Amino acid sequence: MLLLVVSFANAQSGDVKSEAILSDYFSLKDALVGDDAKKAAQSGTKLVAALKAFDLSKYSKEDKKELADIIEAATEHAEHIAKSAIDHQREHFKMLSKDITDMVAITGTKNTLYEQFCPMYDKGSAWLSTSKEVRNPYYGSGMLKCGKVQKTIQ
Repeated sequence: MLLLVVSFANAQSGDVKSEAILSDYFSLKDALVGDDAKKAAQSGTKLVAALKAFDLSKYSKEDKKELADIIEAATEHAEHIAKSAIDHQREHFKMLSKDITDMVAITGTKNTLYEQFCPMYDKGSAWLSTSKEVRNPYYGSGMLKCGKVQKTIQ
């Protein structure tokens, strides 16, 4: 019984860590939607810390390897976002979004997420959102509603 409690506690803490990463990712996305490079940089810094705090211990050997690679790449993109101008932040956000989507495919999420897609930015770019309503982080106020929901993640 104790083992079950410990395993459940570890699963909960792993979920909390991935949810913290998602929370910082969504703050970053919202900053880009609002054309706010300073807030995006701050969110990028927070995201780096959340990624570095991620605990791989509860995952299988295969998932650990894949998650470690994803976390490493995502951390690099978040670091670039933390110290770049908004156009460069958006370039790294595209790659970061793929990493976070790949992470969620392994870790799951307690919330419903929407993978949204803009066909116009860099030959097509996706991102995650907590809302069905499209708010484009790649163009911000320039093309706020460009895009569509292409997948629901539950």
